[in-house]
Amino acid sequence: MLGPTDSFFDARIRQFDASVVDWLDGTGNKVLLQRDYVPEEGKIGTHLVRSKSGLGVDRVDVTSLSSENIETPREGISDYMSDGRGNVRVMQMAATVTPSGEMLSGQIKYLYRTPSSKDWQPLTEAKYDEFQALAVDADSNQLYALKKKDGRYALFGIKLDGSLSEQLIAANPRVDIDDVVRFGRGQRVIGYTYAEERRAVVYFDPEFKALSEALSKALPSLPLVDFVDSSRDGRKLLIHAGSDSDPGRYYLFDRDAKTLTPAMIDRPELESRTLASVKSVTVQAPDGAAIPAYLTLPPGKDPKKLPTVILPHGGPSARDYWGFDWLAQFLAGRGYAVLQPEYRGSAGFGDAWLNQNGFKSWRTSIGDITASTKWLAAQGIADPQRTAILGWSYGGYAALQSAAIEPSLYKAVVAIAPVTDLAMLKADYQNFTNRRIVEEIIGQGPHLVDGSPLRHATDIRAPVLLAHGDLDSNVRIAHSLKMEAALKSAGRDVKLMTFAGLDHQLDDSDARTQMLTNIGELLDRTIGH
Repeated sequence: MLGPTDSFFDARIRQFDASVVDWLDGTGNKVLLQRDYVPEEGKIGTHLVRSKSGLGVDRVDVTSLSSENIETPREGISDYMSDGRGNVRVMQMAATVTPSGEMLSGQIKYLYRTPSSKDWQPLTEAKYDEFQALAVDADSNQLYALKKKDGRYALFGIKLDGSLSEQLIAANPRVDIDDVVRFGRGQRVIGYTYAEERRAVVYFDPEFKALSEALSKALPSLPLVDFVDSSRDGRKLLIHAGSDSDPGRYYLFDRDAKTLTPAMIDRPELESRTLASVKSVTVQAPDGAAIPAYLTLPPGKDPKKLPTVILPHGGPSARDYWGFDWLAQFLAGRGYAVLQPEYRGSAGFGDAWLNQNGFKSWRTSIGDITASTKWLAAQGIADPQRTAILGWSYGGYAALQSAAIEPSLYKAVVAIAPVTDLAMLKADYQNFTNRRIVEEIIGQGPHLVDGSPLRHATDIRAPVLLAHGDLDSNVRIAHSLKMEAALKSAGRDVKLMTFAGLDHQLDDSDARTQMLTNIGELLDRTIGH
């Protein structure tokens, strides 16, 4: 209950939302929920003072909404992991924190419990990007985790019996292992995933391996198959299957009757449309680096001298995957070729490719995007006089920075929720507990100016469309407001679309429709179709 004046602690933005850490067995209508406790300071007129602060775990009755705290909240905790049987076994926290929970370094500490104890024991301590706890498996009493091996993430199993003995489970010489596959109410680990040109799943469980192979034969045009959910007894499965040119379909599979029944179609409005196929290509950079990329060509068009949109992904420590991409499909549907380069600074390809990240090593990342643009023109696919660049978040940053570095290369720029000033981005995170990590990622030095498109607005020649939600806490709308002002001051053609009440994802159909309409109008005006 709030007092007469809202406490700063009640009003401040919290970083951690509530999430289910264990669905339990389903018999008692209860789940384990981790949530952020917000304290209330005592003051005159306050009837109730809450002193708990930080992330804790509650057992919640989903019918009555009554709850019981089972893990006392503490500042600095960022995650809890259960074994799927109601036991919280692993805790993730900042290695050093202030009383308010602010991280003092990029070191993360992991604690664990043995099956027979409630006491927390040290598991490991590592830099935030060197170790990732993924899942606890009750049957084998081990933690599945990603650790670096030869500069790439590999999958290890770490025993939680007190010995902490570990075993290498999987590694790939080209790319990172990126996750485990979990299934059912208990979230049992049944395999792992990695992505080269396409995402691949390796199943530990022989039954799911056989089932996956059978589904691939039954749904040959939908190679991206995921086990989404199951009935309590695991005999009925909800399956999602899709492809590059199919958003996906849900099916119900009865393991006893061996029947596969269609349940629902993703984006049914697209059923009557011919969607574009996506293929993997390799771009040769001037320094000899081989840049992976995904090329989407408009259906029914001769792939010669096409108007083209370069679509760098966000992150920057992220990557694209082969599959359905609504933004790329929108562009291809309007007649544009779309190239998505996995520039150096992208995640998933190991430490050497990640480099120092796309901010500190922005020249390399932007250089790879530039090289990819020129390569597609050299292949005769892109018309160099009709090429635009579009990106979201870091991708928006990359679009603006690319246009500033190579002002004659792009005829239009679209930047959605873009970072425009690196120093401002660092300042934006001063009130977040992970600000030290953000400061480390962005760094110090001349690149804060050289690598900020806001500082080089006068170099941009192409028309610019900006789009931003006013509740964006990832990248504040101030980045777009200041970019718009700088471009207007320089006499440039710029339009800013602001969306009230929306955050970084602009996850609203009407807003996205407005945004896509404006993108289409800009591209039609500048590079045609």
